[in-house]
Amino acid sequence: MKTIIKHVLYDILRSRIVLAYTVFMLVLAFGLFNLEGDPAKSLLSLLNVVLLVVPLISIVFATTHFYNSYEFMELLMAQPVNRKKIFLSEYLAVALSLSAAYVVGIGVPVLLYGANATALFLLAVGVGITFVFVALAFLASVVTRDKAKGIGVALLLWVYFALIYDGIVIFILYFFSEYPLEKASLAMIALNPIDLGRIVVMLNLDVSALMGYTGALYKSMFGSGTGVAISFGILLLWVLFPLLTSKRIFSKKDI
Repeated sequence: MKTIIKHVLYDILRSRIVLAYTVFMLVLAFGLFNLEGDPAKSLLSLLNVVLLVVPLISIVFATTHFYNSYEFMELLMAQPVNRKKIFLSEYLAVALSLSAAYVVGIGVPVLLYGANATALFLLAVGVGITFVFVALAFLASVVTRDKAKGIGVALLLWVYFALIYDGIVIFILYFFSEYPLEKASLAMIALNPIDLGRIVVMLNLDVSALMGYTGALYKSMFGSGTGVAISFGILLLWVLFPLLTSKRIFSKKDI
């Protein structure tokens, strides 16, 4: 398994896409830190861009890589190598390479402009979301053998979590505004890894006061050390559920 991961990692890290992703994140982070005089405002602006770009790059790159690696996986399956090990090796290689690109791209400017707890949370959330959306990409890829359909499903997942889901939540909160929905809104946050990551970082930026009473609930639950641990635990579930589901499908699928 280690040999497969090393081989795939070496192949991915030579990719121009991963290099371009790293450079893009570097330029973006340096630009925002230079434009904003306040590091807290820079981190908030960076957060909004990261929560759109990281899931998109992760899910598109991982889906494309999976389909492009079919011949390599077929070659490995012709050998006495367990299918589950092949699948997990591919997943870990893609997730680790994209996470490394993200950490380098965001981490270097953060260290130069002053690292703090909020910046570390931003890095951790970005890595967590990378693992989540690579897992979702692999799930979309094993569902259909057709590359165009797989990429289409992956893009629909990104559109749903990044754009549509917030609209659904706003509609529910508006339509049922006469009812106490603060606790329900906490549950809805857990159903979207992007929103969950946003809340964790924003609370550490101490802007929860702008969220009203609901913000106070967020602060009480997610602002403490236990709440942060719960938040990352939920992100871990977002990784495990699609990953284990796709692994089960892949192990039984006729390639």
